[in-house]
This record gives sequence, C-alpha cells and structure tokens, in this order.
Amino acid sequence: MMPAPAPSPVLLGVSLKMYFGHHQTLNWSRRIAALAEHHPAVTSGAARLFVLPAFPSLVPATGILAPYGVALGAQDIATEDSGPYTGEVGGPLLKEIGCRYAEVGHAERRRLYGEGDTVVAAKTAAALRNGLTPVLCVGERDEADPADAAARTVAEAERLLAGLEGTVVLAYEPQWAIGAPEPASADHIATVCTALRGWLDSRPRHAGSTVIYGGSAGPGLLTRLASTAEGLFLGRFAHDPANVAAILDEIRSPATATATATATAPAAVA
Repeated sequence: MMPAPAPSPVLLGVSLKMYFGHHQTLNWSRRIAALAEHHPAVTSGAARLFVLPAFPSLVPATGILAPYGVALGAQDIATEDSGPYTGEVGGPLLKEIGCRYAEVGHAERRRLYGEGDTVVAAKTAAALRNGLTPVLCVGERDEADPADAAARTVAEAERLLAGLEGTVVLAYEPQWAIGAPEPASADHIATVCTALRGWLDSRPRHAGSTVIYGGSAGPGLLTRLASTAEGLFLGRFAHDPANVAAILDEIRSPATATATATATAPAAVA
C-alpha cells in the first residue's frame, strides 16, 4: 500500500499591531529568528511562519527574519499603488522592501477607521496585483450558531473576493473572540474553517490558498483543532516567543506524520 502523503505545512502568522517599540520589535525578531533556525517544525518544513510588524520596523525585521525562512508582511496596504495619498503605503513599495503578505480587513480597521467592504476589497485587489498574498480577515461580528457563522463568513469571503484571482490567506477571526479571554470553541472554529476550505476548493482561481484561525489563539488550540484549520493567526500570545515555541511543538514533522500514517493505515487486502 502506498504511504499516505505528507500533510501540508501549518501556517503561523503573527501581527504585532502597535504594541512594540522599534527596538523591542527587533529584539523580539531576533528571538523568533533563533527559534526558526533550530525548531524541527520549521527546519523540516512542517511549519511556515510570517510576521507583520509596524511599518517602520519592516526593513530591519526582514533582515533579521528572512534568512531563517520567516516571511514578512504589512499590517495594512493602500488601495492605490502611488500618488498623492499622505500617510499611505502602497503595494509596490511593500513588495520592493521584501514583503510577501499584506493584512486586510481586520476588525479593528473596520471599527476604528470605518473600512467597509468596498475598501477591504480594493486593498485585497491591491495586494494581489502587486504579488503580495493578502491575509484577508473575515468573521461574524456577534457570536452566532456555528452553521450560521459559517454561512455568513463564506458569503463575506465571496463578496470581498468577487472578480479577483490569486492565492489568499483567509484568516477566520470572529470579531467577538478578538481580545477575549478564550478563543471560539474548537467545534465552532472547525465548522467555519471547513466551510471556508470547501468554498476555496470550489474556486480554482484561488488555488494554493490557506484558511487559518485568529482571535485569542494560543498554545494548545492547534491540537484541539485537529487540522480543521490550516494554521493560526496570533496576536498577544505571541509576544512571548516561548508561546510561539509551544505552538510549534504541537506540529509534527512531515517524516513523523508520514510514518505515523503509514503505521496506522489498514493493510492491503491480497
């Protein structure tokens, strides 16, 4: 019997928001770089990491993290590529300085700065046309039944990605769970992420896309999700690199996963 294929890499992202100063960001980045250099989940390819620091720290953080395979991205992106847009940062510049990701649609941007679907869709398009992978945040505002949350979140993704093509990261972040003491339940997350995965699978124009969960995510959650989400989007729990290490400890290397699947697979009938 053929051995089971190795699982896809787990994607772990970290947004530092505006919590750290510049030097604090760089010191944290050095600790993450040291972790990525030696942790078997990263060195084996079982896990992929990306970090979204504040804009002024992007260039030096890239120099620290990129040599160890940690990708960088921005916490925001302008809808336009260049022009008279004071305070904005466009996709071409982000690409030029080494960014691979751009976060769009976070609940805080929506709530604090009034970014509606039109703006979020335009920022998603800006990321894609500049060769950046949008980390597109979707999720219901108020706690709902998992099936209802799944339907609403899939509809939101379909609305925001209408007419667009390219690889995306769909970050399921129920707004009621952001900053909460606990994340949404594993069953709730599994229902919504499975629905998002099914929707993406039905759209070849988004081939290679990933579904991850954010919203008070921390150590232990990845194990409880049992691969129903393809990774995590981390916030405050990642401020301590030891928590990032603990989450990486939950990820098996491809060789271990393949050996386990082979050992537990039923024998072929002669």
